[in-house]
Amino acid sequence: MSKGRLIIANMIGMVVVLALIAGGAYYYYESKNYVKTDEAKVSANIMQVVAPAAGTLTDWNGHEGNKVSQDAVVGKISDGGHTVSVTSMMSGTIIKNAANNNQMVQAGQVLAQTADLDHLYITANIKETELKDIEEGASVDIMVDGDSDTTFKGTVEEIGYATNSVFSMLPQQNTSDNYTKVTQKVPVKISIENPSDKVLPGMNAEIKISL
Repeated sequence: MSKGRLIIANMIGMVVVLALIAGGAYYYYESKNYVKTDEAKVSANIMQVVAPAAGTLTDWNGHEGNKVSQDAVVGKISDGGHTVSVTSMMSGTIIKNAANNNQMVQAGQVLAQTADLDHLYITANIKETELKDIEEGASVDIMVDGDSDTTFKGTVEEIGYATNSVFSMLPQQNTSDNYTKVTQKVPVKISIENPSDKVLPGMNAEIKISL
């Protein structure tokens, strides 16, 4: 190998080594100062609008996008002799309409769903091994898929009191003598400051919690 090629090869080798060192230093810094996960979603408080009685639905105003206040009348149900009001149980925005005017409904039937879009938050699943360093009040960087060009600020509001597996409808049962340890995850509630109108309940998110 000529001297020139040897110098170039050495320079490339040094660049690769420096890149590996820089990458390792960055990973170490990030792991020591932040907890990250992409297992997070945008959430909101959601309540159903339910028919209080059986009959014909009239004056229905549960259209998607409509804003309603708590106890607001969004429709009426008549059984031919009596009329009862259909009301919203919370202030918010109708995000799902499941009824139409002059439709026959049954008592307890879900007619619509209302969400509090003014107080969105993030639900993030954090590994149990990373939970010990997280405290309520910690600052959080939030990236939402629906508005990926923006990094939102947030705060850790609440750390769950049990792992997700506790709430599973069908928790896994180990029927053999062999036990496989699985890292559990705990839900963490994170506020999101000034979300844009592109941020909607159910969207995927990535979060980075400062330690």
